[in-house]
Amino acid sequence: MRMLLVLLSALCVMGEGLPKGFKPLFNGKNLKGWHISETNHHGNTKAWRIENGIVSVTQDTPGNGGILLTDKQYANYELSFEVKPDFGCDGGVFLRSTEKGEAYQVMLDYLEGGVMGGVYGEKIPEIMVEGVGTGMKMDRGWMKYWRKDDWNLMRIRIEGEVPHIEVWINGQKTADWTDSANHAKTGTGRGMIALQAHRTDPKAASQRWIPGGYHRFRNVGIRELK
Repeated sequence: MRMLLVLLSALCVMGEGLPKGFKPLFNGKNLKGWHISETNHHGNTKAWRIENGIVSVTQDTPGNGGILLTDKQYANYELSFEVKPDFGCDGGVFLRSTEKGEAYQVMLDYLEGGVMGGVYGEKIPEIMVEGVGTGMKMDRGWMKYWRKDDWNLMRIRIEGEVPHIEVWINGQKTADWTDSANHAKTGTGRGMIALQAHRTDPKAASQRWIPGGYHRFRNVGIRELK
């Protein structure tokens, strides 16, 4: 009976697992292969942790967010991961990012009026101009697909020198957008992948990260495309 409980516990941690053809981006033990940006405008929080295969982040001091970057740069790929954020926390997944965190962003804005699974330009103002690019940047009805207080499976695909970005939440597409040009600040069709915890101004009326709030990720994998 005890062995059965241990097995069931392990399966719960594994969750959905990685789809066929995907390779893990975390080893489940530490942050090897990743590093904290010291130059990102959101901060340099050191509160990134891996425990029981779950990657988590919070602000280490009030207001201090930041990003965790892959050491390696990637071009065309699909990401698959499960995410479980606390409500009131704003974050994202950065694609083709620079060390500073200039990137195409998939939004994980889990707060009042926020968007999950939309496309945004993090320090790339060119793509936030109305009429730039074609297709759907975000689905304001993403809540219909979201499992509250539970793990949610997300998939992201980016492909092309001029990127075509697609996003799914629990199998439902929430973004399908193609840029009008390559606006990546890397100057190439490549860049790092990053996970983000948003900064806050403790004195501001509107907060982007609740005190003590966390974003959590597990089963983070990649499938590189040709």
